[in-house]
Amino acid sequence: MGTIQKQKKPLSKFVRFWKRNYPLILILSSLLLIFYLLILKDLPSPTSLTTTPFPVSTKIFDRQGNLLYEIYAEKKRTPVNLENLPDHLRWATIASEDKDFYRHHGFAPHSILRAFYNIVFRQTLQGGSTITQQLVKNALLTPERTLRRKIREAILAWTTEMIYSKDKILEMYLNQVPYGGAAWGIEAAAQTYFNKPASDLNLAESALLAGLPASPTRFSPFGAHPELAKSRQERVLQRMLEDGYISQEEKENAKKEELNFAPVTLGIEAPHFALWIKDQLVEKFGEHLVEQGGLRVTTTLNLTLQQFTQQTIADEINKLEKLDVTNGAALITKPGSGEILALIGSHDYFDLEHDGNVNVVLRPRQPGSSIKPINYALAFENKTLTPASVLNDVPTCFTGSGPFYCPVNYDGRFHGPTQVRFALGNSYNIPAVKTLAINGVSQLINFARKMGISTFSDPVNYGLSLTLGGGEVTMYDMAIAFSAFANNGIKQKLYAIDKVEDWQGKTLYQYQENLGERVISMETAYLISHILLDNYARSTAFGSRSQLVIKDHPEVSVKTGTTNDKRDNWTIGYTPDFLVAVWVGNNDNSPMSAVASGITGASPIWNKIMSQVLEEQKQRWPFKPEGIVGANICNTSGLRPAPDNPCQIRFEYFIDGTVPTESENLKRGIATDKTTGQLADRKTLPENVEIQEHQVIWDKLGTPYCLDCPFPNGATVLNTTSLVQSLPVPTP
Repeated sequence: MGTIQKQKKPLSKFVRFWKRNYPLILILSSLLLIFYLLILKDLPSPTSLTTTPFPVSTKIFDRQGNLLYEIYAEKKRTPVNLENLPDHLRWATIASEDKDFYRHHGFAPHSILRAFYNIVFRQTLQGGSTITQQLVKNALLTPERTLRRKIREAILAWTTEMIYSKDKILEMYLNQVPYGGAAWGIEAAAQTYFNKPASDLNLAESALLAGLPASPTRFSPFGAHPELAKSRQERVLQRMLEDGYISQEEKENAKKEELNFAPVTLGIEAPHFALWIKDQLVEKFGEHLVEQGGLRVTTTLNLTLQQFTQQTIADEINKLEKLDVTNGAALITKPGSGEILALIGSHDYFDLEHDGNVNVVLRPRQPGSSIKPINYALAFENKTLTPASVLNDVPTCFTGSGPFYCPVNYDGRFHGPTQVRFALGNSYNIPAVKTLAINGVSQLINFARKMGISTFSDPVNYGLSLTLGGGEVTMYDMAIAFSAFANNGIKQKLYAIDKVEDWQGKTLYQYQENLGERVISMETAYLISHILLDNYARSTAFGSRSQLVIKDHPEVSVKTGTTNDKRDNWTIGYTPDFLVAVWVGNNDNSPMSAVASGITGASPIWNKIMSQVLEEQKQRWPFKPEGIVGANICNTSGLRPAPDNPCQIRFEYFIDGTVPTESENLKRGIATDKTTGQLADRKTLPENVEIQEHQVIWDKLGTPYCLDCPFPNGATVLNTTSLVQSLPVPTP
């Protein structure tokens, strides 16, 4: 018999499918597991949107542990129903935060793709969240900025939209979103900022509040930059117009409407400083952690010095009221380390009539002559000028590609041959403009940027008036730039936050000592500092007993600055250990009285503050480097005395290698107009030109000054393009 073959059972379809697709199934299972562990695990439920997490307040301290400001975690929140709120508030919020709110399903897919692109290719994660995403982010998620959180946020937003209606989501958003400080929810915001219920908000007020959640600290009208609140409001109104919620007329009326804010009742010391610190914390750690995370922030501020400075400014500004001066600001730093010891942004933060909450320390203003040391420092660095170089202070017009520029001095007079030490010390304008003509505007702007001035823009926007304060700067930047003079040529960035811990004592941030950046030579720093402390060098303009003299501290270097239109008035002074900058003026940029100047305005304030700072300090003079040498020079020409031609001499410091080698010999033949007795110019007829011997000093730009001519020296025109003298005609 033949062998009977046993038939095999056919494999089930499931088994065959499993065997055929096993690798794919394994990969998909692994991906699902990973997705669960990374995204879905511990994902909160949207039904918990009404629960309130336990918050802890953030506290900001001065360097001695004195409390400056507590950012309350307790939320001022009074829930309101959407139906009781004005329609323009609803539409302002939607226009500002999520124009497609009633059309999407919780999130916009393109925002997720953009987030993926940013985190992978740019290592950043940017906003653009929908209202629903913002709701779940604030109420259910941590503030971390990662792709994982963005995906979880999108899933929760989609689920939330499945559970709640659009109006309910908008209502929860308006009741839970932070509007700044302790104001959480629209009702608390309306009471905090306008002292009225949200139901009574008008269009202008609604637009302002609707713009706050995007960045409550930055856009707060009670914050460090209140002007940003208005610009944000106008942006919201523009979006409402674009989306068809309001008419052009309604927009314009709302823009013009005066906003009557509630009185500011912050329990706060050093408000400009503390709110600026809060800005920095939000930038570094996020709004959520700052508002609720219980940070403990140690700053560099000296509260005792801050309070003294604040009171000094307030007292002096009250005295200056008759000179049309309503505001003052000050900054005190340690140039060597960059620590900010005191920062007063206005004479009274709570003086809303004069925009007291504006922080002038951070606001661009024209510096007047206080910018001149940077100009002269560039000339010293380039070795085109020395403290003994002569710049003839005579009527001069400058021309290049534009119209004539004819500067005048503050005192309305001309001072003839003037060596740089006295030109800078007395703050004469014409020598400073000549120095800039030598340096070049573009070169000065690049040099100033290196020194720390961040506000100068394209050089084509400036002319020679830049050295007289024709470009805006901030006091903050000026303190950085002047730190290089005080710190042997090393620029030191400023800092105000020393340490940040959480409420349990874990260190989140610790300032690391910065060695600074060398931006000028030690020799240039010394020469500038020595000129600015030389009371004799400035006595012609300021007198020998001015407010620039600090009792028992002759080592203090100081520079004033007043703009020609009397809108800004500065004094900046320093030692190697301390720097004090003071400004007075008006926040609305209106001019001060013609009597106001660096001596009657900022300098008395500066003197009192600097005297207080140095009261118990020993004298500490600028460090004199080995590359500085001294020599006797002639008083008038700045040249070396000639043995056979004696002159009055004085002692001067130089960078090694720049000591004058030419001996003084003032007598020389020069082309003269014999009909007038004046130096010949281009208009002098050839037959009237006569070579006469006179005592003449030529400056670095080829401008002559006749010491013994019978008539005053005439006006001079300088071509700044080629630096070739046009008038008068020199002797061949």
